[in-house]
Amino acid sequence: MAEVPNAQRMWRKSSVSGATECVEIAPDAAGVLIRDSKRPEGGLIPVATGAWTALIGDIKTGRITPA
Repeated sequence: MAEVPNAQRMWRKSSVSGATECVEIAPDAAGVLIRDSKRPEGGLIPVATGAWTALIGDIKTGRITPA
Protein backbone atom coordinates (compact mmCIF):
# COMPACT_ATOMS: atom_id res chain seq x y z
CA MET A 1 0.00 0.00 0.00
CA ALA A 2 1.37 3.41 -0.97
CA GLU A 3 2.05 5.95 1.77
CA VAL A 4 -0.55 8.75 1.92
CA PRO A 5 0.92 12.27 2.24
CA ASN A 6 -0.18 14.07 5.42
CA ALA A 7 -1.86 16.84 3.41
CA GLN A 8 -4.16 14.24 1.80
CA ARG A 9 -5.18 12.48 5.02
CA MET A 10 -8.59 13.10 6.57
CA TRP A 11 -7.43 14.86 9.76
CA ARG A 12 -9.98 15.45 12.55
CA LYS A 13 -9.45 17.92 15.40
CA SER A 14 -10.18 16.92 18.97
CA SER A 15 -13.42 18.38 20.30
CA VAL A 16 -11.58 19.47 23.46
CA SER A 17 -8.75 21.26 21.66
CA GLY A 18 -8.19 24.91 22.42
CA ALA A 19 -7.63 27.74 19.97
CA THR A 20 -3.87 27.15 19.82
CA GLU A 21 -3.50 23.69 21.39
CA CYS A 22 -4.97 21.31 18.82
CA VAL A 23 -4.60 17.56 18.64
CA GLU A 24 -5.61 15.91 15.38
CA ILE A 25 -6.04 12.29 14.35
CA ALA A 26 -6.25 10.56 10.97
CA PRO A 27 -6.93 6.95 10.00
CA ASP A 28 -3.91 4.93 8.91
CA ALA A 29 -3.51 1.41 7.54
CA ALA A 30 -2.26 0.20 10.96
CA GLY A 31 -4.58 2.30 13.15
CA VAL A 32 -4.47 6.07 13.59
CA LEU A 33 -1.90 8.84 13.47
CA ILE A 34 -1.86 11.62 16.06
CA ARG A 35 -0.30 15.04 15.44
CA ASP A 36 -0.05 18.54 16.85
CA SER A 37 -1.80 20.87 14.40
CA LYS A 38 0.98 23.44 14.82
CA ARG A 39 3.44 20.87 13.37
CA PRO A 40 1.42 19.22 10.57
CA GLU A 41 4.41 17.63 8.80
CA GLY A 42 6.31 16.38 11.82
CA GLY A 43 5.97 14.60 15.10
CA LEU A 44 3.37 12.03 13.99
CA ILE A 45 2.56 9.40 16.60
CA PRO A 46 1.30 6.09 15.19
CA VAL A 47 -1.16 4.15 17.37
CA ALA A 48 -2.25 0.59 16.56
CA THR A 49 -5.97 -0.07 16.11
CA GLY A 50 -6.27 -2.19 19.27
CA ALA A 51 -4.53 0.39 21.45
CA TRP A 52 -6.66 3.22 20.02
CA THR A 53 -9.88 1.26 20.57
CA ALA A 54 -8.88 0.51 24.17
CA LEU A 55 -8.03 4.18 24.82
CA ILE A 56 -11.34 5.44 23.43
CA GLY A 57 -13.22 2.77 25.40
CA ASP A 58 -11.50 3.81 28.64
CA ILE A 59 -12.34 7.47 28.00
CA LYS A 60 -15.99 6.71 27.20
CA THR A 61 -16.46 4.61 30.35
CA GLY A 62 -14.74 7.20 32.55
CA ARG A 63 -11.87 4.89 33.46
CA ILE A 64 -9.53 7.65 32.37
CA THR A 65 -10.31 11.30 31.73
CA PRO A 66 -8.61 13.64 29.26
CA ALA A 67 -6.62 16.40 30.93
